[in-house]
Amino acid sequence: MKIIGHRGARGLAPENTIEGLQKGLSYNISEVEFDLRITKDDVVILHHNPTIFDTNGSEHKISDTTFKDLLEHKPDIITFTQALDTINRKVPMYVEIKPGVETEPITKIINEYLAKGWQNSDFYLASYSWKVLSEFERDLPEIGKIVNEKWSGVRASRRARKLNTKRVSMLDTWLWFGYVSAVSRRGYELYCFPSQSPKKATFMAKFGLNSDVTNNPKKSAKWAKYGLAGVITDYPDRYQK
Repeated sequence: MKIIGHRGARGLAPENTIEGLQKGLSYNISEVEFDLRITKDDVVILHHNPTIFDTNGSEHKISDTTFKDLLEHKPDIITFTQALDTINRKVPMYVEIKPGVETEPITKIINEYLAKGWQNSDFYLASYSWKVLSEFERDLPEIGKIVNEKWSGVRASRRARKLNTKRVSMLDTWLWFGYVSAVSRRGYELYCFPSQSPKKATFMAKFGLNSDVTNNPKKSAKWAKYGLAGVITDYPDRYQK
């Protein structure tokens, strides 16, 4: 079973940052996952949400704000190229591109690194958006694609067939043993990622309500017996033997 660091290792360090990526890489992970968005001035940056909140609580929409201005509100924000230089081919990258994000600036950067000697296998491109995935399949056909899906296994498998990919990732909330087994028998690689924030998962666990699979090695090991290919976890340290 593959262990993939979620936004670096967001349960252990600030997500989508140099520190977070380095923390994830410090463990024996199979891949590292992070999110991409694009600023007003077309800088590709790592960030999960479409907006940034500064320490004063003010909100700044990434697509309407320049990179320089964003840095004033979140100094640890980093660019895609900084992330690539930090990871430096240590492990393959699970790159999630958010819906509505323009793919051309991302494709340009990837091609620049391929020209430097990086390999197609260093990248996996993932998204919830069919538009994003289909554009990458058109422009970067040799790079592996991952279909991200929140709940619909039917939609996920349909998109995977169109992209000729076997990789599908879904929220762990909607998965169950029968589905995991069925997907595996059909030849797909099924991955799951957490439906809860690390703080919420910890809070729920105190009351015995934690259904989180990705951050629980014992639970994910049971799912692996049914064919789960890997977990995208906030806590890669928990999977160290």
